[in-house]
Amino acid sequence: MSFNPFLAKPKKIESTIMNFKMLSPKPYDKNLVDPYTRVRCILMNGTEYEAVWSKHHLNRHCGNNDIRRAVGLIRNCEQQQQKLIASLKPTDENILQTTLGYEQLAVDLTAFLAQRQTNQFVKDALDFALLEDFDHLYRYANLLESDMGEHAETYIGSYTEIMPGRPTVAHHRHPFDNIKKPISNISADPITKCDVSIITAAEQQTMNYYMNIGAFYKHQKGREVYSEIAMVEEEHVSQYGSLIDPSMTMLDDLLMHEYIESYLYYSMYNDETDKHIKRVWEMLFEQELAHLHSALALVRKYENKDWFDVLPLGDYPELITFSPQKEYIRQILANTACNTSCYEDYLSVNKLPDNANFFVYQKQTIKDVQTMPSHLIIEEHIEKFNTDYRLQDKEHPIKAMRERKVDNVNIGRVK
Repeated sequence: MSFNPFLAKPKKIESTIMNFKMLSPKPYDKNLVDPYTRVRCILMNGTEYEAVWSKHHLNRHCGNNDIRRAVGLIRNCEQQQQKLIASLKPTDENILQTTLGYEQLAVDLTAFLAQRQTNQFVKDALDFALLEDFDHLYRYANLLESDMGEHAETYIGSYTEIMPGRPTVAHHRHPFDNIKKPISNISADPITKCDVSIITAAEQQTMNYYMNIGAFYKHQKGREVYSEIAMVEEEHVSQYGSLIDPSMTMLDDLLMHEYIESYLYYSMYNDETDKHIKRVWEMLFEQELAHLHSALALVRKYENKDWFDVLPLGDYPELITFSPQKEYIRQILANTACNTSCYEDYLSVNKLPDNANFFVYQKQTIKDVQTMPSHLIIEEHIEKFNTDYRLQDKEHPIKAMRERKVDNVNIGRVK
């Protein structure tokens, strides 16, 4: 059933301001929670982080204090939402356990968005980064067993397979190759407009988490793994962020943000299985409708436009649902693991000239591939357990990656 949030009757935004007690809800139980509930919490935490910082940027680039005050009220409410969602994470869930949720989100959300994407260029971007986040999940899962003696399926269930993707050492590219052609908000499909913003916010949250939390890992090798993968997340945020239409006005962008936030809360509410957290999504969705209509009032007043000038259809696109994406990931892995990024394109490394930016950057940043942190944690796991850690339904789709006593560091990196 379609739903147009612009036709809904919202609460007054002042009534959505929460007291401080409401900002500390009961957290989920890390041992009992459905893995996709954890994933939803991470996604919405990242969505609110993006919402807050986009409004700070507006505050710094807008000279109209009436607009800045109106946006400041929305921003304050969204700061509260972010604090509430962050508090759903229990205190006994450590850095690495939470990290598995971040990578499971990146893998299964990216695969879901790619399969519904109507813009081939955006789909290519999603498929490309998908294999890199898939490999990050494999690396962190091996670190988990080596450091804590725990199996990753405790936290991700059986929803997502764990095995090598495009090796992390192959992810390190020249910054020029992470800048892509932006979509046009005028001509783009509504799903495309939503998806590029959703995935940018999700990857940005992962980048920020690794940037800030990685240095708190309990040993140096773990810190180095987070630093290496955080640099890859920077690449992903650059890639996805460059897809967003840069020609939108500040208030158009504000309206798009509020629309997407309300859409995501509506999706999370409809997809959630935990009764307690489902009520949280319902409450925050109602708050977000108020934010959306406050943004719409600004668009009407200061740009003499209406919602249909920015979002002609208005109805939410297909709702986001979380479910296993195993066969799709296997298909993309089998067909594109050797690809890298080259300016606006994605090409097999075998088709790159020897002087390509990719090889130049690899040579400058990787002095000895055998000492790279993402490689060493697999080698150390093999040394300790005589094999790597995997969670596979069947053999790896790439023959060269079926060997479990050697970490392949050539695929997607060496001609």
